[in-house]
Amino acid sequence: MSSSLELRILYEDNHLLMVNKRAGELVQGDHTGDVPLVETAKAYLKKKYNKPGAVYLGVVHRIDRPTSGVVLFAKTSKALSRLNEQFKNRLPNKTYWALVTKDFPNEEGKLTHWMTRNTQQNKSKAHSKPVPNAKEARLHYFKSIVMDRYCVLEITLETGRHHQIRAQLSQFGFPIVGDLKYGAPRSNADGSICLHARELQIEHPVTQKSLIISAEPPDSGLWKVVPFDSKT
Repeated sequence: MSSSLELRILYEDNHLLMVNKRAGELVQGDHTGDVPLVETAKAYLKKKYNKPGAVYLGVVHRIDRPTSGVVLFAKTSKALSRLNEQFKNRLPNKTYWALVTKDFPNEEGKLTHWMTRNTQQNKSKAHSKPVPNAKEARLHYFKSIVMDRYCVLEITLETGRHHQIRAQLSQFGFPIVGDLKYGAPRSNADGSICLHARELQIEHPVTQKSLIISAEPPDSGLWKVVPFDSKT
């Protein structure tokens, strides 16, 4: 288990561990009882450094189970505290790639909605106007690659709401490919959605230097046929 993780490590030092999460992996445990990425990463650290007893690894942020891409963990409590503060103040820059149908109308722009969350359904709804108990959600998009049937949107987030990209694109009329929960007409064979956490930029919690880490998209499904070498 840990050996396969080694191939997906994007960055590691004494304070941080960054991993390219597979679509379908949990970041943290839930009611399913499936082994989450954080436990796989702990097993990797325990074996690599021959650590006795429990291994500390703090979850800084999460991405949805059907989503792939960059996930950041903290190897010390001090790093976790400082990173939590960065995320609280919306300092990290997060870039995603999303596959939608090719008739997406604009080359670039901004989406602003007001979002409400249904915890029982684990789903959020994006509203075009303010509604009670809603939180404002903002993202920027750029259509980077156009194919025969689909296009790739490069998305940067201003806010970090629950299922934000999924709900906002759905409300705009272009649900992410494979995302049945948010209106896609069909699922992907592996249960994933075509949303990938491409890049994360943070301030290193100890050195204070800017750290930009990128993750390659899955080498499977529709991602496999995207001509990324044509990206401008």
